[in-house]
Amino acid sequence: MIQPILLRNCAVGSIMGRMDEETSKYFQEDPACSVAWGMASGGEHRWPATIAVLFAGMIYLGIPHGYTVVANWIIPTLELAILAPLSILAPRRTANEGKVQQILAMAIIGVVGLANLGSLLLLVQTLIIKPSHITGPEILSLALIIWTTNIIVFGLWFWELDRGGPDERSHKYHRAPDFLFPQMSTPGCSTPGWAPHFIDYLYLAFTNATAFSPTDAMPLTKAAKILMLLEAVISLLTVTLAAARAVNILAT
Repeated sequence: MIQPILLRNCAVGSIMGRMDEETSKYFQEDPACSVAWGMASGGEHRWPATIAVLFAGMIYLGIPHGYTVVANWIIPTLELAILAPLSILAPRRTANEGKVQQILAMAIIGVVGLANLGSLLLLVQTLIIKPSHITGPEILSLALIIWTTNIIVFGLWFWELDRGGPDERSHKYHRAPDFLFPQMSTPGCSTPGWAPHFIDYLYLAFTNATAFSPTDAMPLTKAAKILMLLEAVISLLTVTLAAARAVNILAT
């Protein structure tokens, strides 16, 4: 366990490369000018993540036969079977969340992620071995579904793993952050006690999948860097190989 760690906005002191005693005292006494990742976040509602998972399941139904590892109705059905009891029994992520609930939440992400990766590999296999068996519009639609699902999956992973997850972030003492958000380095521009929520992690996943690099939040730990690397590789493969092939077909 770590002690609460405060990131303080040094204002003029940061420009001069130092902070004098008077300025330091001001920021320590003004809670609006500091954000502590050691502070309890107050828990989070599950519904934003639930909507994202349901959306991923809905667009998965649009993947044609031959590009899914199982029948395309199985994955959404499995998601519903896990999400329904989770949403009813634990609609909010809290500090006293049970291990079973945490495992089920991560199991959903794993199932969606593996199913999406399987669809990508099947698409790449078709493009390499039997490129004439798929049309340009089919490639574009599949690539869009895979790319969108990839963003949702890694947004969920970032949300579930940063500082131990939403339940762990509800404790006053938790491990150091995996991602450094702008509000942490410049807390004066955010509300007191600001903490990232699912939408922040989803946006992080979107920018990483689009720019193939961090733009908003910076990864601090090896685990965070590996996750961002994997997401960028999958996104790059989807865009460069699938989309490029589709444009080539449509242009001829």
